[in-house]
Amino acid sequence: MPESYLSAEEIADRVRALGAELRGSGGEGALLLIGILKGAAVFLADLLRAVPGPVDVAFLRARSYGDRTESSGTVEIDWPGPADVEGRDVVVVDTVLDTGHTLAAAVADLEKRGVQSIRTCVLLDKAARRVVPIEADLVGFPIPDLFVVGYGLDHAGRYRELPYLATVEERDPRMETNDG
Repeated sequence: MPESYLSAEEIADRVRALGAELRGSGGEGALLLIGILKGAAVFLADLLRAVPGPVDVAFLRARSYGDRTESSGTVEIDWPGPADVEGRDVVVVDTVLDTGHTLAAAVADLEKRGVQSIRTCVLLDKAARRVVPIEADLVGFPIPDLFVVGYGLDHAGRYRELPYLATVEERDPRMETNDG
């Protein structure tokens, strides 16, 4: 079993604070939270309940691995549903910001779609792994270069269901980052 890193209570407390910060810096209109699948689904669900006032939700998929074991650095963005974002105040939500490829690609795609404003919110920031010069507007926890699972993040398809974050000792070479 993986070793606990952040408890469910620590995560819940920080997510509530992030929700209040999002509303406090984003006006009173409906925010559009856009979660990056699959990893951000759990974080996004908790975050939207923590944002006071009206909130809309959308998802996008970002792929950079294909059949390879490492990110190609080129990220494909796919919208599984309608992407009516023009003129909206959006918040891109992801669980882990590490290399920056995924978050940068999502922001670039949204800029092309004519959004009113874009902010980014991540639960975990692994600055030591950053390759692309991007920083999140809101960060739950800065963490060292650890491979974490739980709270929506997996290791070889396991552990997404854990209500807390845990570290794993042995990395699966197919899972060099937690992007999705």
